[in-house]
Amino acid sequence: MPAVRLGEKRVPFIDRDGVTIRYEAHGQGPPVLLTHCFGSTMRLWDRQVAHFAERYRLILWDMRGHGGSGDPVDPGAYSQALTVGDMAALLDACGEERAVIAGVGLGGLMSLAFHLEHRERVEALVLCDTGPGFRNHEARTAWNHRVNSRAHDIEIKGLDALGRGREVLMACHRSAQGLANAARGMVVQHDSLVHDSLRTIAAPALIVIGADDSEYFSAATYMASMIPAARRAVIPGARAVPNLEQPQLFNRVLDDFLGGLPTNVPASSPGRGPPRQVSPSAAAGWVSYR
Repeated sequence: MPAVRLGEKRVPFIDRDGVTIRYEAHGQGPPVLLTHCFGSTMRLWDRQVAHFAERYRLILWDMRGHGGSGDPVDPGAYSQALTVGDMAALLDACGEERAVIAGVGLGGLMSLAFHLEHRERVEALVLCDTGPGFRNHEARTAWNHRVNSRAHDIEIKGLDALGRGREVLMACHRSAQGLANAARGMVVQHDSLVHDSLRTIAAPALIVIGADDSEYFSAATYMASMIPAARRAVIPGARAVPNLEQPQLFNRVLDDFLGGLPTNVPASSPGRGPPRQVSPSAAAGWVSYR
């Protein structure tokens, strides 16, 4: 396993055509791939590592341009397709054929994009405070204008342009230019393929939304209505990053969901426990946690 030394800690990574992708794997059991939101890093998931690592194998990573991963100057080194490829390569490096694919914000969108390309590798989806993009061309154009404006602000103002959210303050990035390139290459939307794929998702899906997240609340409602085996959880006292803002409630929601999943993998498979039984209501419906 290749590793790069950061201070006294050796950190595993994969090389993707010269771009270093940093990751960590914690625990044993059914695998869960966790992807952070834009402007944050894998440290966003530390509270989940502490709670779940005794029962699950958690794979967390820094997307291109973020954290300890590479920040190439070439804008062409950032795209949705390359990010999905990074996710598949991470599962390969960890020896996992299938996993629960989970993400917050941009990480949720990339999780949907991963399902679009590799649905056979998706045990289930966990989509937190995210959306599927836009089918309407005008809405997509308006979104892209906002993203490009933010990327420009990051280039001009540096990392201060990310704001003062806790998910940002706990992050450390290589460069502002890497984040600007990531915004233009990974957040900008060129089509509605991910949006149009919602009805085709057969895997169980948990859609988590902060009760105070006005930006994505309607998107969460829409996805829950479109994905056949979806359930929605509303986290009170949270906005865009419920796993950080209300970790105990979030962990309980995720615990309930993961505990009800059938693995569909023989018990003798490496790193996997015996198949779990799922109740008829565990893969569908609406739930609000208080």
